[in-house]
Amino acid sequence: MKNFLISIKLTLVLIVLCALVFPVLIAMVSKLAPGGGKGETVMTHGRVVGYAKVGQKFTADKYFWGRPSAVDYNAAGSAGSNKGPSNPDYLKTVQDRIDSFLVHNPGVKKEEIPAEMVTASGSGLDPDISPASALIQVNRVAAVRRIPAGKVKALVEEHTEKPFLGLLGPSKINVLKLNVALDELR
Repeated sequence: MKNFLISIKLTLVLIVLCALVFPVLIAMVSKLAPGGGKGETVMTHGRVVGYAKVGQKFTADKYFWGRPSAVDYNAAGSAGSNKGPSNPDYLKTVQDRIDSFLVHNPGVKKEEIPAEMVTASGSGLDPDISPASALIQVNRVAAVRRIPAGKVKALVEEHTEKPFLGLLGPSKINVLKLNVALDELR
């Protein structure tokens, strides 16, 4: 009976700690994060157009495209394809993406396409692309929007985030923020 009472007391203490104290503590800490724990939203003209840390689907030629998504950019089902480079279905999917990219970006050679533009990420929700992936799309976006390519390239350079402390991580560009800035450019 003595061990039974100790077990009950320990269970109640752990329930209070794990089910009440810990979630409240995490909720309080999240208020310090960008967006107050609700995610970092991107707004234009007073309305939310998306979340900065979740990839968005852009397929129109007037926009920069992000990485392909194995889950069609569904944040509720974040996942990769789990297919390896020897899988014939995966190789066909990648080849289809290459062919599509070449059709929409005339003048680009297959070997110039950054791998990230034709392969999905592990989460399927990458919000960022490399500067090389953005720069290879500049001519398409500029031609469709009838904007000088130099102006679009300058916008890409303006939205390039450098590595943290100048050495941690790669340079990157948030596709949603870049496309919002592109829409506001005139």
